Amino acid sequence: MKSNVEKLSSLQRKLNVEVPSTTVQSSYERIFNDIQKEVTIKGFRKGKAPLSAIKSMYNSKVKQDVVQDLIQMHYVKALVEHKLDPISYPEFEFDDLSEEKNFSFSATFDIRPEISLKKYENLSVEKEILKFDDAQVDKVVENLRNSKATYEDLATTRPAQLGDLSVIDFEGFVDGQPLEGGSGKDHRLELGSKQFIEGFEEGIVGMNIGEEKTLKLSFPTPYHSKDLEGKAVEFKVKLTGIKTKQLPELNDEFIKAANTGVNSVEEFKKVVKQDLEASDKKRVEDAFKNRLLKTLVKENPVDVPSSLLKDQKLALIEDFKKRMAQQGMDDVSLKEYIEKWDKDFEKTATEMIQSSFLVDAIGKKYDLICKQEDVDKKFQEYAAQTGIDESRIREFYSKEETMSRLTYQITEEKVISKLMETVKIKEVTKEQLKEEEN
Repeated sequence: MKSNVEKLSSLQRKLNVEVPSTTVQSSYERIFNDIQKEVTIKGFRKGKAPLSAIKSMYNSKVKQDVVQDLIQMHYVKALVEHKLDPISYPEFEFDDLSEEKNFSFSATFDIRPEISLKKYENLSVEKEILKFDDAQVDKVVENLRNSKATYEDLATTRPAQLGDLSVIDFEGFVDGQPLEGGSGKDHRLELGSKQFIEGFEEGIVGMNIGEEKTLKLSFPTPYHSKDLEGKAVEFKVKLTGIKTKQLPELNDEFIKAANTGVNSVEEFKKVVKQDLEASDKKRVEDAFKNRLLKTLVKENPVDVPSSLLKDQKLALIEDFKKRMAQQGMDDVSLKEYIEKWDKDFEKTATEMIQSSFLVDAIGKKYDLICKQEDVDKKFQEYAAQTGIDESRIREFYSKEETMSRLTYQITEEKVISKLMETVKIKEVTKEQLKEEEN
């Protein structure tokens, strides 16, 4: 066997292999002999048919089997010989196979980048100062009251106002043509809820029941449907009814009836505050860890294999598609959004891959790679937290893909703990972080 390696780019290699004709002939003979032992041909006992008959009947299939056999055997040999560590599936190209000639094939693939850990200690990372606002509790309480609200017809005649539930018939027109999905009959719209584009709900305020009105508005920029961005639109609106919202009185009886799990307003607010504080703490910690990993990537540049980037980017887009479809985004808008934010998907995918390489490198350097005892401990934690039997949790993670995600998560947690030993935290306000990100 002869082989050589071509460097197509910093992380892409092409492995060229030539297998001698004698090896090709041996592979042919072995596979033909194996078939001869197993098949039955009319007029011959099993295993006794002549090779000439076998070759006549099975030559095409054997040719495919020989190609597969030769590539599998010599591809691995060549990888070992040249000390190559592919990180992507190879793309094979091969010549037409002839029993009397040498057989040549090539495999193109990406290799794992060499990781140089330049700076991972004493990283300077910003962290949001956790500041709880009691107004968050009041908002949850009001949301609960609103969810249990009832609506009643107006007791007296008056124009529509903010907070009313308006009942409308409407039609939208763009460039004189009906707007697809832009019409409705007996549509209920709470004025001030901002469900429609700016100016629509405001235009209904002041209308009387039975009144008709044309609202001349414009779609905002940006807008989820790219072809409507900034376009002028006319809505013909008829107000057919007005209902007023009746909020339930906030008292202990209401809290009990709302199935909150507690018996008083005071208890409910206490539980809500605890939940919100825990949620805020987790949000801040998750965001800090994300910035820590981004800082690690910034301080330790890593080349990203094109095949991994392509796969990771596609995975992000597919996940986004599923989430948006569940929220009701139509296919046209979804396609436009993905095209518009293509570079952002690519940037996120790049950072995820770079981060995973660095986490792996630090994990290996300090023996932090996930072990079986780490997995067992995590299963026990999940069982204790959820009340789900540990055997069911193990069953869920029995698939290679889910187990792979879990083991990486555990390794990442251990590496982050290591980085935290020397990290320099710079505390900043939520507003400062938003300003810097923008």
